[in-house]
Amino acid sequence: MRSRCSHTIPPFSEKNNIKTDRAKPSVVRPNDIFPSRVTLRIAMATKLKTPSTAPAHLRPEGLKFLRGLEKHNDRVWFNERKAIYEAELKEPMLAIIRKITDAMTDFAPNHVRPAEKSLFRIYRDTRFSNNKLPYKTHVAAWWSHMGMEKTSGAGYYFQVSPKGVVIAAGAYMPEKEQLAAIRNWLLENHAAFRKIIQKPAVHKVFKEFEGEALTRPPKGFPPEHPAMDLIKCKQWGLSTTLPAETALEATFAQTLIKHFKLLAPMVDALNTPIAASISPKKKVLFGLD
Repeated sequence: MRSRCSHTIPPFSEKNNIKTDRAKPSVVRPNDIFPSRVTLRIAMATKLKTPSTAPAHLRPEGLKFLRGLEKHNDRVWFNERKAIYEAELKEPMLAIIRKITDAMTDFAPNHVRPAEKSLFRIYRDTRFSNNKLPYKTHVAAWWSHMGMEKTSGAGYYFQVSPKGVVIAAGAYMPEKEQLAAIRNWLLENHAAFRKIIQKPAVHKVFKEFEGEALTRPPKGFPPEHPAMDLIKCKQWGLSTTLPAETALEATFAQTLIKHFKLLAPMVDALNTPIAASISPKKKVLFGLD
């Protein structure tokens, strides 16, 4: 039977310069490895609250720009309209991100970061791609866990395009050691993890996705283990898609916050073994393929 990795998130692998209890899944406590909540609140007050006149939602002109970019994905067209991009997409996105980050001090303090570091660049990295189109046709943001590099670890994500608003969270690009750490953690915590992602309030909002998975059990894991469907996964997370017009609503930031709060227990659970894997302790010896 084909392996089903049903709790994975859609591809938000953007390139950007951004950085147990055995009976039940423990969560990463802010004081264990990373800065305290007090420290994070100070950082928030001193670094993140940049004054902005932009509203915390998009205007129709923003979606119109993205639709035009889909048809004219070239530097001449973009540069002639760069001021529109700045005013109708970049600045509103930064305002949205700041509002969400402010709320994260309560439910995701280890993901607090300057808005500019959460916002993905609209420029595509075409160096190693056959697709040489210079621009992305969506705008997006990612909140990684403090102390984890770029898009590794588990975090929070949203993107806006003319096709819709994607809201997601999870571990989409875990590094090799992180991948092994999650799989080993699932050996004993799979039931509790399933309970988190299948909670009625979560299951009602977020869809299940097919994602990348191994075709065979990773080396060192018992093939008949009840968590094998989860252990074979290379990504773990949940996602939902809302109409593009959601981004135009004055309550857009609140909508994103509400969805991220539902996903916080899952993100914390996934970051628990990841945090242990980057701590200078014993290394995981199997499950690396």
